[in-house]
Amino acid sequence: MIIETRTPARAALIGNPSDGFNGVTISFTFDAFCASVKLWESPELEIRPWRMDSTTFVSMEDLVHNVTSYGYYGGIRLIKAIIKVFYDYCRELGIELDRKNFTITYCSNIPIRVGLAGSSGIITAVIRALMRFYGVSIPKQTLPNLILRAETDELKIGAGLQDRVAQTYGGLVYMDFDKELMKRGFGLYENLDYKSLPPLFIAYDDSYTEGTELFHNPLRERYQRGDREVIDSLQAIADCARQFRKALAVGDMEEMERLMKENLELRLRLQPVNDLNRRLIEAARGAGACAKLCGSSGAVVGIYRDEDMYYRLQENYRAISAQLLKPRIVEYPFDTPENSAPVPR
Repeated sequence: MIIETRTPARAALIGNPSDGFNGVTISFTFDAFCASVKLWESPELEIRPWRMDSTTFVSMEDLVHNVTSYGYYGGIRLIKAIIKVFYDYCRELGIELDRKNFTITYCSNIPIRVGLAGSSGIITAVIRALMRFYGVSIPKQTLPNLILRAETDELKIGAGLQDRVAQTYGGLVYMDFDKELMKRGFGLYENLDYKSLPPLFIAYDDSYTEGTELFHNPLRERYQRGDREVIDSLQAIADCARQFRKALAVGDMEEMERLMKENLELRLRLQPVNDLNRRLIEAARGAGACAKLCGSSGAVVGIYRDEDMYYRLQENYRAISAQLLKPRIVEYPFDTPENSAPVPR
């Protein structure tokens, strides 16, 4: 029996990067991209590599292209980390795991390191496959913490809970990470009615990407030093998400646009964007649309008013060789059912 799980990409609609600092965010999962995992019982525990883990190349140029596209580390380290976290969690709670091994394969078409949650997508798909394989139930509000632990504790990657909560809950998700709430181990996580959203677009360029740590690590250092500009900006960004929820409830598109613009300007106070991000933002502005970063770098999400504006967006993003799409929000469950086909050899 093959267990299959899929985790969609996510876009941070508003409130980022306050999620790592007891803030508030709203994100959504969409079906243009996903990370998928297949897992089946086998005599030994085996993690099969995917192309981002390649160690054989046809040329030096091929190696450079691989590193540029996927970074230096690939996905196997992510899988190892979440397997360890899952095992440790079960031991801590006294959950007895069946003494059986598995083979796991993965693949992902989520653009890497552009702020669409590619790494957490892989980890989320893996732990959900492990839960099904071993028959372990993990509370929904706890699962994002374990996914985050794999990255922050095991791999020392700077990150917050937002991506992991969004990809655990699915759909349009409101997240409040207030310090008092987090004392219980999790925040306030609620699914919102995405049908009230205005028309959205996502544009991205993965030709030159940056690791999330390039933005998050210096920001955390300043926050921990008590940098007043950082603290005030993050609080204001969190408030944008709170106000956005109210605007969404009454369908106030102008207010939602204003808040997305404010979120971006506050984000720019924290750190200037690189040339790639600046081009993505300016292409949206040139079409009359608002846009903000989906994550740390490489992708933007925005609102467009009508098809004429979307056509202008297409022209502007085509001119800078960026990809443009209309995200279709996807809710759980969206996994393929368990498959009884022959196990891959």
